[in-house]
Amino acid sequence: MASSQIPHFNYIFTGTGLSALMTVYKMALTGKFSGQSILLLDEDAKKTNDRTWCFWAREETLWNSVISKKWDSALFANEDFRRDLDLNPYQYNQIWGLDFYDFVFEELSKHQNITFLNEKVTDINELETHVFVGTEANRYTCDYLFNSIYTKAFALSQTKYPVLQQHFVGWFVKNETEIFNPDQTTFMDFSVEQRGNTRFMYVLPISKTEALVEYTLFSENLLPKEEYEKEIQIYLRNLGGDQYKIIEKEQGSIPMTCFPFWKKNTKRVLNIGTAGGWTKASTGYTFRNSDKKSSELVAFLNPSSKAFGSLKMSTFYKKNRFWFYDLLLLDILYRHNELGSTIFSSMFKKGNSALIFKFLDEETSLGEDFKVILKCPKMPFIKALFRVIFK
Repeated sequence: MASSQIPHFNYIFTGTGLSALMTVYKMALTGKFSGQSILLLDEDAKKTNDRTWCFWAREETLWNSVISKKWDSALFANEDFRRDLDLNPYQYNQIWGLDFYDFVFEELSKHQNITFLNEKVTDINELETHVFVGTEANRYTCDYLFNSIYTKAFALSQTKYPVLQQHFVGWFVKNETEIFNPDQTTFMDFSVEQRGNTRFMYVLPISKTEALVEYTLFSENLLPKEEYEKEIQIYLRNLGGDQYKIIEKEQGSIPMTCFPFWKKNTKRVLNIGTAGGWTKASTGYTFRNSDKKSSELVAFLNPSSKAFGSLKMSTFYKKNRFWFYDLLLLDILYRHNELGSTIFSSMFKKGNSALIFKFLDEETSLGEDFKVILKCPKMPFIKALFRVIFK
């Protein structure tokens, strides 16, 4: 048994990123966990607008009240063509980080069994009957631990699974003249110089004069910050934006890898979010995947389930065929990073764009999978297939 002098919880979440907050929020809403004590630990107080999440959806979600902007149309472009994508039946949705945090914590504050502490986790040690968690200030124990603190070394210390980054710098700008189309998001604009990489612009217009403009790469190595910002300046200038004010900046790097993080799961410890492989490996999108996975996890943890007494966190994750598709794409981009524009352009140049979004959401049938796959250049994927099979 754990020492009675150390506070004990049924569940502890180390790191309160998107996956943890979605999971605990849904646990609270079910009403089935009111008899379970839950502790969330994070060195970040979640009081700033530190990121922007976007996702496409066909129907309303739990998060509808914090969506700041929706688009029915998107632009895809490269150096040769521009295409307006009718997203129907989908909409592209934007959520500001701070709006999401405030929304979730407002609900969690109503539940006495849920505690959030602004502390940095320093140690996790799984024992036979419980898990020990140390922070810079205190010590705790729990029955089960959910970890969303990403450890780079797990993926970078091996060579079997390629590791790329979706890395970006974004400016939220307000221009003096009307240069943006608020009815259309720029999903991917590959017309920028590729320089041997997969590079594109991503624009979320709020009004005719305001937008979040991000310079994004899918590649192995990050750039000096000034290089991202120089490209944003050039892009704005080409749009006619010579007189603008930078309201906010954001910067990020999201790992893109098929590394099997779930193999690090144990009897009492489950890795979630990016740390658990919840990020969509081929695109870096996290929101939609985390929404699905968190719902699956809450159902898995259901205290009224007959299986609850014999829970083993290592049994939660299941690999699917989309993981294999992502593995092939990442193998190509890792070896030939310059092919990114060609591959994505082949997918979006013609045909039903909604099918692509359905495919990226991992909701297509096998027949629909092939409709998308056959749009892509054949030889790179055939070579990747043989490399992966015989590796």
